[in-house]
Amino acid sequence: MALGPWLRRRLINLGIGVALGLALGSLFIRLFENRMIFHPPRYPRGFVPPETYGLKAEEVWTNASDGVRLNAWFFPRQESSKVLLIFHGNAENIGTGLGRTKVLSTLGLNILAVDYRGYGKSEGSPDEAGVYRDADAAYRYLTVERGFRAKDIIIHGVSLGGAVAIDLASRVECGGLIAESTFTSARDMARRAFWIPLFAYVPKSQFKSISKIARVSSPVLVIHGRRDELIPFSMGEALYAAALGPKTLAPLDSAGHNDVLLVNRDAYLAHLRGFLEKL
Repeated sequence: MALGPWLRRRLINLGIGVALGLALGSLFIRLFENRMIFHPPRYPRGFVPPETYGLKAEEVWTNASDGVRLNAWFFPRQESSKVLLIFHGNAENIGTGLGRTKVLSTLGLNILAVDYRGYGKSEGSPDEAGVYRDADAAYRYLTVERGFRAKDIIIHGVSLGGAVAIDLASRVECGGLIAESTFTSARDMARRAFWIPLFAYVPKSQFKSISKIARVSSPVLVIHGRRDELIPFSMGEALYAAALGPKTLAPLDSAGHNDVLLVNRDAYLAHLRGFLEKL
């Protein structure tokens, strides 16, 4: 049955409205995606003296390849030749992460915790390419300035930091990779956030961890809470399946995304110690 003129006009106007809405939505995502991905707490938020946590830290600075000045804390452990290089989540900085650093310090390793550009005291503004440069700078600081051997560097990333850690470990030699509560790709996360078809293809940021982890030659530990409400446990399983080298999957039965150390601390440390012993 032929459509009447009024109905045709209504359908045409509706189509134009939908197309315009999708175009504006895509433009909005492109313009503001870094603000949606990165939520940098700036200094002085979170910056209490490390001694408050019983930690001894050296404040250090290093430069990324594009000249951005980065702030970090180095926690020395003289009796250890190994170092844990920590990359935090998207809404943390090295100050707010001191509680986690305190727990990790019980492993007996040196620790370097670095703030991405735009976080804490670090200069600049964060984006995907930039945080990869920041990871390179931290790795270079450990090997050149501190003299650590590549095989003695264990790269550890949490949430968004897991994507940064996976990217770095896929490109450099290291002693091990710990991917904690992290996602497979930005596109997969966008599909969870936006129900509109094809919107996952709009953001410039990719964070293709699912393909990069297959290029990591060092041992890999994937640790993930089964009750993670932000990044589903299935993404941790997918990353584990994609890793080709020696690998371990460590599920935390009671943990969500932000309460790992509250509800599964003992199991968490047991998994980390077991992984380090294998190294």
